[in-house]
Amino acid sequence: MKDKFLKQASHEYSSNQRTVALLFMAPIFLFLLPWFFIWLGGRFDHWMNLPTVLDLPFNLILGLLLLLPSWLLGFWSVYSQFDIGRGTPVPLMATQKLIVQPPYTYCRNPMALGAFGMYLGVAILFHSIGAVLAVLLFAGLLLFYIKRVEEKEMEMRFGEEYLDYKQHTSFLIPRFWNRP
Repeated sequence: MKDKFLKQASHEYSSNQRTVALLFMAPIFLFLLPWFFIWLGGRFDHWMNLPTVLDLPFNLILGLLLLLPSWLLGFWSVYSQFDIGRGTPVPLMATQKLIVQPPYTYCRNPMALGAFGMYLGVAILFHSIGAVLAVLLFAGLLLFYIKRVEEKEMEMRFGEEYLDYKQHTSFLIPRFWNRP
């Protein structure tokens, strides 16, 4: 199983193939997941008779302050995987190179951080405590998966180089000082 995974992960796809994969996945992460959080959150809000998160204009200000920079961080992370790592966030088209350039010098999971911020921003824009809770649950599950599965895969693929990177780079909270 390990050999099959390493063989699959080491296959490099063309730029066109990676672009098609990104174009297929982008609507899921940019539209379908946020819609799902809002839909689920709205149901939860109604069922539990929850109040709104913030009223106008505070929900717009906070929501956009979270959404826009988080979207940019996520986009930068995906671009880095595509350009520097010669891969995609799609596990079947794994990066071919360990990325130790920004934004991956600030934390090991900037794409996850960007997604969480973006989804929280959307939940706040829609005034939904239920959506905020759904995003936090999703974030917890994804972080658990990253810690238990993805980090092991990275260790198998990149060995000592990844272990050194892991030792010097925070997991999720960006660190802009004391970087190697």
